[in-house]
Amino acid sequence: MIADDLSTKIRGGELSPGSALPPQKELSARYGVTLATLRQALQQLEDDGLLSQQPGRGTFVAEPRAAYRLDSLRGFAEDLHAQGRLVATQILEQTVAQPPAWAAAHFGDTFHAVRLERLRLLAGHPAVHQVSWVYGLELAKADLSGVSLYAALAEHGIAVHRASEAVRPGLLDQATAALLRQPVGTPAFLSERVTYGLDDQALVVDRATILGTMMEIRTEREVSGLSMQWVQLA
Repeated sequence: MIADDLSTKIRGGELSPGSALPPQKELSARYGVTLATLRQALQQLEDDGLLSQQPGRGTFVAEPRAAYRLDSLRGFAEDLHAQGRLVATQILEQTVAQPPAWAAAHFGDTFHAVRLERLRLLAGHPAVHQVSWVYGLELAKADLSGVSLYAALAEHGIAVHRASEAVRPGLLDQATAALLRQPVGTPAFLSERVTYGLDDQALVVDRATILGTMMEIRTEREVSGLSMQWVQLA
């Protein structure tokens, strides 16, 4: 009852993100339950991503959580857009250049590729810095500010077949910290992804820095397989 009532108020906008709930004693009296029962309900809502309990400060309505699946061929923005999240993309650079060694190693014999540098903003806050190298020059002049890179490739008749991705923990360096508006040394996830076409030619090689204070990795293990997601922290 308590969890359902608070959940309805949060999802309906009556309790807005960032707003503080009344003290626990006041809430328990309002609902006519013990503190233990109230705390169980609050914990359930925190587990659901609707509340954030902060020791010494109180309980607050959490920002909406967002996730993108690591086990699909959709990109970060595509997954979040599909959930109705507000995601914006800033194109920092889109040029034709010679790929660095880490990208060229996957492309094989190529002298030029499209370098695409993007900043992803989640609910108006910088969350991801991404540098992508795209095989071929088809997307050199394409407007990629409002379209998925995979969708843009498809529009040019280039089919995406599979992708491999490695994610490791790291810290923001000075340049990336400035772009993400965070202190140097802030925790981050460092992602390296290679996307392949039907002929197993590498199409996109990119490196992304994902702000660790905003996102986390969650998995659900089932008999049928493993589901992995990025989840926005409250």
